[in-house]
Amino acid sequence: MKQPYLQTLEIEPDRSATASVIWMHGLGADASDFYSVVSQLGLPSEPAVRFVFPNAPKIPVTINMGMIMRAWYDVTGFERKDQDEPRIRQSGAWIDEVVAREVDRGVDPGRIVLAGFSQGGAMALFAGLRQHESLAGVICLSGYLLLDEELESIAQGGGSFPPIFQAHGTEDPVVPYTTGLRSRDLLVAAGCGVEWREYPMGHQVCLEEIRDIGAWLIGVLNSGQPKAGFSEPLDTP
Repeated sequence: MKQPYLQTLEIEPDRSATASVIWMHGLGADASDFYSVVSQLGLPSEPAVRFVFPNAPKIPVTINMGMIMRAWYDVTGFERKDQDEPRIRQSGAWIDEVVAREVDRGVDPGRIVLAGFSQGGAMALFAGLRQHESLAGVICLSGYLLLDEELESIAQGGGSFPPIFQAHGTEDPVVPYTTGLRSRDLLVAAGCGVEWREYPMGHQVCLEEIRDIGAWLIGVLNSGQPKAGFSEPLDTP
């Protein structure tokens, strides 16, 4: 079994795993960031889910005065032209290796969910939409689409998109709420099934959101379908 480049922290179920959630942290955090969330999701004992938390590499981050920290890609600005395409693609390939290892360990691709917060959410979308075999789902928390101009060509490639749970804080000062909405609209226009949730909070997660994630995971892992389809948020600008 080929070992992935990324180091991971894992939570194993009490028996052989039949599903996996691969959860990417945000900028400057690490693999332990969402470790404690698992116990709050309210998941039943079936299916047996392995949680995998990869560590992003440490790189200088331009927007943070060049400080070296864990990041999936560099951030030089907030326009689409500023996106660090080489590192985005490299991190996507490394996440693909983690997915491949789960398959090697006996988990069907249709039982694997990619999840992430902020940069990690952006990478979950990036990698999840480009898998050769459709995954069980993608969770993007306070994140956004990367290299969104490629969506149309991906959609025309003939594959099927996984169901997506996308959530955002309406008062987010880091990744603006409108950025999340724009990403959602692009995903829906490309044919993705998106379950949208918004919460009166900043760049963070809240207990209600964690419970909603748990309910959505139960839906996609137990039935292979999301609990609900796209829903229009209130007060859309």
